[in-house]
Amino acid sequence: MEPFDPQRAEPGRYPRLEAALATVNRDFAATLPDQPPLRLMVWEEQVYVAVSDGSWHHNGLQEPDDDAPDALALALDLVADAAQETVTERLWQAWPVCPFHKIGTHLRPEGTAVDWEGWNDGDSGRLVWWCRGGTAGGCHDLAPVGELGGALPGKERRASRRRERGGGRGRAGEM
Repeated sequence: MEPFDPQRAEPGRYPRLEAALATVNRDFAATLPDQPPLRLMVWEEQVYVAVSDGSWHHNGLQEPDDDAPDALALALDLVADAAQETVTERLWQAWPVCPFHKIGTHLRPEGTAVDWEGWNDGDSGRLVWWCRGGTAGGCHDLAPVGELGGALPGKERRASRRRERGGGRGRAGEM
């Protein structure tokens, strides 16, 4: 067995996973502005979504094949799910959190009902962060993956936009 020596992914080697991570990192930056961006790490031919120290917590990913149906959508689903698991386990916090209900959200196709039971071949639509709502219900699609900054309440949304433009506190984007 090889010694444990994961390496940062070589830019351009996993283009669909890299594009998906850039999308997920927009949400990460909008909601956890003091954290450095997530990154792709490689170990034993598997790709992992890691926090800035290079650690992760999920099963390895593989670049979707060019001929896979909806390869970019599949990559976004894989990366967003891996990012959520890594952030939850490595930073010890739910992510992303609905700013209105203060609970963690889940990945789902846009417009799914509260009793949705998981992915099947008929599911389509954009991938969203979905909130179960409060104790009285009120489940809702919070935002499409990559657009979470626009779903934040006023003050948080304005701060996120300033950071995106480079005019506020926070960090520069990086993959």
